[in-house]
Amino acid sequence: MAPSLEASVFDADADKKDRNDSDTRAGRHVITDSPTHPTRSLQFLNSLKGKKESKAVPPRPAQVKLRIIVVGAGLGGLACAIALARRGHEVVVLEQATELGEVGAGIQIPSNSARLLQSWGLGPFLDPYVVEPNGMTFRRWEDGNPIGYTKLVPDFRQNFGAPYYVVHRAHFHMALYKRALELGVDVKVASRVEQYDLDAPSVELQSGEVFSADLIVAADGIKSKARKLLLGGVDNVVKPTGFAAYRATVDVEKMKADPDTAWLLEKPSLNIWIGEDRHVMSYTIAAGKSFNMVLSHVDTSDFTTWKAAGAIDEMRREFVGWDPKLTKVIGMIDSTLKWPLLSASPLKTWIAPSNKVVIMGDAAHAMVPYMSQGAAMAVEDGAALAAVLSLIDTPEHVPSALKVYEMEMMKRSGQMQQASLLNGKLWHFPDGEEQRLRDESMRPEVEGRSFSWSANQWSDPVTQWWAYGYDAEKEVEKSWAGLYGLGKSTSTAGNGLGI
Repeated sequence: MAPSLEASVFDADADKKDRNDSDTRAGRHVITDSPTHPTRSLQFLNSLKGKKESKAVPPRPAQVKLRIIVVGAGLGGLACAIALARRGHEVVVLEQATELGEVGAGIQIPSNSARLLQSWGLGPFLDPYVVEPNGMTFRRWEDGNPIGYTKLVPDFRQNFGAPYYVVHRAHFHMALYKRALELGVDVKVASRVEQYDLDAPSVELQSGEVFSADLIVAADGIKSKARKLLLGGVDNVVKPTGFAAYRATVDVEKMKADPDTAWLLEKPSLNIWIGEDRHVMSYTIAAGKSFNMVLSHVDTSDFTTWKAAGAIDEMRREFVGWDPKLTKVIGMIDSTLKWPLLSASPLKTWIAPSNKVVIMGDAAHAMVPYMSQGAAMAVEDGAALAAVLSLIDTPEHVPSALKVYEMEMMKRSGQMQQASLLNGKLWHFPDGEEQRLRDESMRPEVEGRSFSWSANQWSDPVTQWWAYGYDAEKEVEKSWAGLYGLGKSTSTAGNGLGI
């Protein structure tokens, strides 16, 4: 592959102390400054971080300790709580469910979020359950022949400083919950928020109990109450895309017993069959004990009328005529759930006029799962918010910090929404000229030849470095420095507008 022009993600500043301690006599050779020009010349040094990558990295502590309420204990809410708590904030999470749990099956943890999670100390809680796929193979819909390939091991660890994982959502959720508790986060279940006071700020629960704080972070999902308030009571930003996905898991013992399906379990990998208006993503989860499948298809039906009865037959009909080996796996599915695929229009703001309530995650930027970045964007939101709040030196500058968070993450998530929608176009071509040209562009990946661009966004060098080399914490710090100056007091940020 042709080398990328993007900057290396090697963190010379973070590594400086360790290298100085171990080699003080050769101090003149120690690289102490991160390059400011685009380069990957320091990529070889990432191997020195291998033994440390699963350990928590002490963050910059917040100068101003805040009382913060996070509404929603989903993946994004708990990630945000962890990011805030480890910097010294007092965090309470309010969750409407009577007990914690995640609906669904597998989820991908790409390197851009895995790097953050590892630095936050999630390793001991995640490592027993994750699977690290060797690569991702794109397959032709009718026969399963490889048409594209992304090498994940060891490339993603070496290039982006963290692995690319897949895991069961429930295991991911429990890992976040345990780490949050370890950091002193107070997670309250059966705490349904009915009303927000954007000015106080405070929330009133269904029980009538009122909680107040210095800042409220609404991670309340795609049906966010907070978003509707921020938009003045009108909320029509989340739209159906005309697609839906069946989600299911398959018993690996069934697959092992059949040579036509056992090959999918021989080594950890992602396999995705793509065809006209449909695709199937598959991979092992639960440390290889379960096989996850996501089957995307055109669907404009009313989801309020969907019934589980007959769903298996409907799902199988969608993929009649596809690769016989794939349809054999689909035939092993015992139960499934169908999910509408939704995408949100860009919002005019994520911040309440009071500057005391802010939204994040799906509440701010719901997206289709075609880049497998939905949860990763929520993790980045939490990381960015916690990082920029650690830069202020007085509570009066919270509005300035929120503005930087909004500015940076609104751009980042908006671009990821577009990248996800683009994959929905690229994968779903009918057989024809566009499909042939797409497949030809990916052929070097399959044949092991070098290439400088690809229709496969997991492999395209520019897209790859943009998606997986991104560091949310560093980016908001850069944005802050650009507005208020490196090393300067936030006294210059008094009006909260960055001017």
